[in-house]
Amino acid sequence: MPSSFRKQILAPADAQRLAPELSQSRSSRVWVYRYTHQVEPWTLSIATHAEPGSKRLSLGGFRIAPHERTSVPGFSTDHEAIDLAIGMEEKVFWSRLIRVGGPFAQRDFNRIVGGKCVLNPTPDARVGKPRDFELLDFAIACLNDCETTAAIHITTGQDLGHGVMSDGRTHSLQYLNRGFAGSVVADTSQPTAEGNFHTLRGMLHGLDIDLGKATVGLIGCGNIGAHVARRALDQKATVLGVEMNAERRAALTRAGAEMFGAEAKKDLVRRQIDALVVNASGGSLDASTVDAILDNRAIKVICGSENLAMPEPDDAERLRAAGRVYCPTELGGMMGYLTAVEEYLSHLAGVPFDIETVNRAATRLEDAASAATRRVREQGFEISFEQAVRELYGPQSEAVASVGG
Repeated sequence: MPSSFRKQILAPADAQRLAPELSQSRSSRVWVYRYTHQVEPWTLSIATHAEPGSKRLSLGGFRIAPHERTSVPGFSTDHEAIDLAIGMEEKVFWSRLIRVGGPFAQRDFNRIVGGKCVLNPTPDARVGKPRDFELLDFAIACLNDCETTAAIHITTGQDLGHGVMSDGRTHSLQYLNRGFAGSVVADTSQPTAEGNFHTLRGMLHGLDIDLGKATVGLIGCGNIGAHVARRALDQKATVLGVEMNAERRAALTRAGAEMFGAEAKKDLVRRQIDALVVNASGGSLDASTVDAILDNRAIKVICGSENLAMPEPDDAERLRAAGRVYCPTELGGMMGYLTAVEEYLSHLAGVPFDIETVNRAATRLEDAASAATRRVREQGFEISFEQAVRELYGPQSEAVASVGG
């Protein structure tokens, strides 16, 4: 083993003790490979549903945990990676069920499982800081070791924390790709946002609401949220958003949106909006925000692709019981992982990757979201959005999913 890291493997039973929520997830068998730098306090946790030796494709972004996550009391890369891997497995399940994906993903659905890589850096090693190359060299060594010794195929790409490195020209994903072939470089935010947009428009259509006549509120307007905002504005929707970055706020204001700082989140949720779309860094749908949604009868649909958006899973049931249609962000955010797997498998096949194949696949979410929302409505909100999708796509599709998962 190279001297740059120490490794510890958590078997499924160990992972469940660390994250009891695994027992309630779709698949409780998760392995965690924890890598710690020999000198620096850098930790990389790779959580995966891929059994060692299985050669399965473990899909999930490479997250350089931002300060707003690492500063949460009790934060650990192990727990964060496990929770995100649970969400990834949900995305894999829903994409199989609805049969959404590019041609290579469609071909290899039975090989794909959810996973996630989470890296905790020191401030001086974040992307754009003086020691960012050292940090990513550590991550590359860990990723190569994990793939070789576990005999699985890790496929990972864009997530939080990436950007231009300290040399002013190299993008962090490009650097990772040079040292680890499983790290893909496509901008997954665009297809993710397209999936968000089509889910949003489909859900509103299922309630007989024309997006062009709707008011849409967005929490988080980074790459994904801004794309959704612009697509909604193109449809003549009224768009309001909260975003912490002043430059992004200014750009969307110029595009026609009404923008506020992140501190105005609760105020946004009290406005007369038809739909709420969440794409911040996590926890946007906390209990108090859900309370505010329930107090606002104007809000009819909630969707997005934010990871770990709802800290209390029972809040989804509160939304359903109150007559709101909530599409889990794992379902609305599936196009990012589908972009990564399509790029990876395209390269293996020697075929140029065409991101438009994934953007076209994202349009399928519109019909699915519309039909599921209409089914929820017809059933008097006695069933959840997820149950409606299951009813519509049937046990045959679920049988395919169970083979793959």
